[in-house]
Amino acid sequence: MQRSKKIIKNGVFLLTVFLLTVYGVFHGEDLQQMYTAIGKADICWLVSGIFLVVFFIWGESMIIWYMMRSFHIFLKKRICFLFSSVGFFFSCITPSASGGQPMQLYYMKKEKIPVPVSAVVLMIVTITYKLVLVVVGVGILFFGGGFRSHYLKGILPVYYMGLVLNVVCVGFMTSLVFHPRMAEYILIKGEQWLLKLHIMKGLEKRKKKLRDAIQVYRETAQYLKMNKRVLVFVILFTFVQRFALFAVTWMVYRSFGMTGTRMADVVLLQAVIAVAVDMLPLPGGMGISEALFLRSFAPVFGTLLLPAMVLSRGLGYYSELFISAIFTAAAQIYYTVRRGQKNSEELD
Repeated sequence: MQRSKKIIKNGVFLLTVFLLTVYGVFHGEDLQQMYTAIGKADICWLVSGIFLVVFFIWGESMIIWYMMRSFHIFLKKRICFLFSSVGFFFSCITPSASGGQPMQLYYMKKEKIPVPVSAVVLMIVTITYKLVLVVVGVGILFFGGGFRSHYLKGILPVYYMGLVLNVVCVGFMTSLVFHPRMAEYILIKGEQWLLKLHIMKGLEKRKKKLRDAIQVYRETAQYLKMNKRVLVFVILFTFVQRFALFAVTWMVYRSFGMTGTRMADVVLLQAVIAVAVDMLPLPGGMGISEALFLRSFAPVFGTLLLPAMVLSRGLGYYSELFISAIFTAAAQIYYTVRRGQKNSEELD
C-alpha cells in the first residue's frame, strides 16, 4: 500500500513538472515554425542519436556484467541490460534519480545476487558516474576560460552550484569508502543527532539499515583494494558511456546540416548542463535542463535553438525514458513468467 502511494506521488510530481516545463518552454513560441524546422532535420543523424542512447544504457549493463564477474557471479548480458534499463527508468522519473538503484537491487535479488555484492557494485557505478561530471566540470573551471566566457555567461551561477554539489558528493562518498571507520562514525553520530532533535525515531528497522550501510562501505573499500584494475576499466568505460549520451546533441546539430562549431564544444556544453542539473531534486533535470539549453546553446543553434532543444531533449532524455520503460516492463514480465514456471515445477 505504501509503495503504491509512493509510485502515485512520484507520478503526479513527474506529470506536474512536465506540464510546467512544456508551458514554460513553448508559451508564446511559433510552434508551426518549430515543427517545420524539425521536419527538415536529417533522420539519419537522429537515428544515430538514438543508437547513442541505446549504447549509453548498454554501457552500464556491461559495467555491471564485468564487475559481477569479478565477484565470480556470471550473469547473462541480457539480464544485466534489464538491470541497467530498470535503473535508468526509475532514475528518470524520480527526483535526484533516487529511485534507480533501489529498484536495481530489487531485481538483482531475483537473480539471488547477495545484497552486499549488489550494493558494492552499484555504489562504484554511482561514484564513477558522478566522477565523470566532476572531471569535466573541474577541467572547464581551470582550463576553459574562453569556453566559459563564450558559452556559459548566462548560466555560470547554476554551473558553479552544480559543480560544487558534485565535488562534495563524490568526495564524501569516496572518503567514506576509503575510510570505513569514518563512515561508521559519521553515520552513527548523524543518527544520534537526528534522534536528539526528534527528527527521527530510533526504530530497529532504521538501525538495521544503518548497520547495512556501514557494511556496504566496508565491503566497497575491500573490493577496491583487491580489484584496482577493474576500477580503472570501469572509470575509463564510464567516460565513454557518458560522452556517448552528451554526443546526442552533436547528432542534432549535424541533422540540421549546420557547421562552424566544433564537436568538442557541443559535447562539452551538453556535459556542462549535466554537471549543473545532476544533483538537483528534479526528475531527469526536467525544466532546468531545457532552460539551460536555451541559454547556453544560443550561439550554436541561432534561429534553430528551440527545435534543437526539442530534438536534443527528446533523444537524450525522453527516448532514454521510453527505451528503458520498455525493457523495465520486459524485466517485470520475464520475472513474473519465471516465477510462475518455478511455482508450477514445484507443484509437479
